[in-house]
Amino acid sequence: MSDLSFTLFETAIGTCAIAWGPRGINAVQLPMGGAPQIRTRMRQRCPDLAEAEPPQHVRRVIDRIKALLAGQCDDLADIELDLDGVSAFQRGVYDIARRIPPGQTLTYGDIAKQFGGVELSREVGQALGRNPCPIVVPCHRVLAAGNKPGGFSANGGVDTKLKMLAIEGAAVNYTPSLFD
Repeated sequence: MSDLSFTLFETAIGTCAIAWGPRGINAVQLPMGGAPQIRTRMRQRCPDLAEAEPPQHVRRVIDRIKALLAGQCDDLADIELDLDGVSAFQRGVYDIARRIPPGQTLTYGDIAKQFGGVELSREVGQALGRNPCPIVVPCHRVLAAGNKPGGFSANGGVDTKLKMLAIEGAAVNYTPSLFD
């Protein structure tokens, strides 16, 4: 039996979900088609995950996420995460991403340089693609070379990423080319 729970909540970008346990927030799910799909996705992550009313400390996290997605400036950096099962490299990438203020961006290469070389950019992108706590770990603030949006594994892909950056007031000068 798992001691993890989750709940759905509405935001300016759609229905999201959050999972928590005794050591912190375990997952955040961005919108993906509707409540049934989100519930299925959350239970794929943890089959015995129970839907429940969030305790007060999780409600505060939800309120902060909702406020951020409505345009308020909050870096969410002090939210306690339980990243059990996440590799040391991924944790390092997430720690760096959590220091990017709302409205600002770094590139995969910028983060890779902090690990010793831009040649790790692909690994940084893969770590961010597996981010269990988007928004709290703001992978949407990490761009590809040349400040192009790069990938985004959430429903809606790059459009969702650009929408989240626009809400935060980030300047992303990107016009897709014929080949993007």
